[in-house]
Amino acid sequence: MIEAPVSRMSAGVSALTVAFVPKALNSPFWAAMEAAALQEAEASGVRLVALAADRETDVERQYQIIENLIQQDVDAILLAPSGSKELVPAIRKANDAGIPVLLIDTRIDEAAAQAVGAQVLTYIGSDNFEGGAVAGRYLASALGGSGDVAIIEGISGHETADQRRLGFLQEIQGHPGIRVVASQTANWERALAYDVAENILQAHPDLDAMFAANDEMALGALEAIAAAQRLDEVSVIGFDAIPGALENIRSGRLLGSVAQFPSEMGRLGVAHAVAFLREGRRPPAEVLTKVELIDLANLEAFEQATGSITPATEYP
Repeated sequence: MIEAPVSRMSAGVSALTVAFVPKALNSPFWAAMEAAALQEAEASGVRLVALAADRETDVERQYQIIENLIQQDVDAILLAPSGSKELVPAIRKANDAGIPVLLIDTRIDEAAAQAVGAQVLTYIGSDNFEGGAVAGRYLASALGGSGDVAIIEGISGHETADQRRLGFLQEIQGHPGIRVVASQTANWERALAYDVAENILQAHPDLDAMFAANDEMALGALEAIAAAQRLDEVSVIGFDAIPGALENIRSGRLLGSVAQFPSEMGRLGVAHAVAFLREGRRPPAEVLTKVELIDLANLEAFEQATGSITPATEYP
């Protein structure tokens, strides 16, 4: 990981503004991250500005947001890049303006970054490869080592989606009795996942399980499975442990979900940005937050441990 330019320690004299730019703000995952970032910002006495595109696939809009934040001369940017390669030039523009960029949840492509000299201060988020592997191990055990499985991917070519898929596949390859019969993208979206799952179910009448790379897609897949009256035949594992997924785990419709801890990502993002800006303290090149498979057995303990944060909707 390439380090960012020197700290803007002089900014500590006046109020700091930290920008939070997730891929979107229309899901519980990003809302929880935003709420925790705001909470940490308020505790640290800094101003948080949260801006996002309407859809996680709108790379161009996210690029424009970063350019606007550079024009506003914010003190730091917490970024979950919608495109691991496409956002690299925008990061370089922030570098040129002396604004440190901290990656949240999603890494950038190292080769693309080196090609243009783009630098980031740190990566804060889950080990997505390990998260996919966790899902693969659990599903292999649940299936007893044999069965037909499908993958509903995130955006192909993007680091988060690719790593979750590769981690899952690595674990599944250790079980010769399990066949991956389909792997298709649904771009992280519930409605598209419904259509993808519907097509997979029609093409593979003996399908035993699906792994969806996020819970929005898992919930879309569940709707398609329910419509096909195959809830008793096809198990689903998701990723993110959002409230809707947890309710479906409780009801028995969803087998499980790999929990990330978005609140911790938001909190740590602001904390490390402020420490760097005020004191010049550089965080490690990567700050990994844990992943954990949540199923009916540990659902209650997980909910008690994580609690709930009400997302902010408006603030200066």
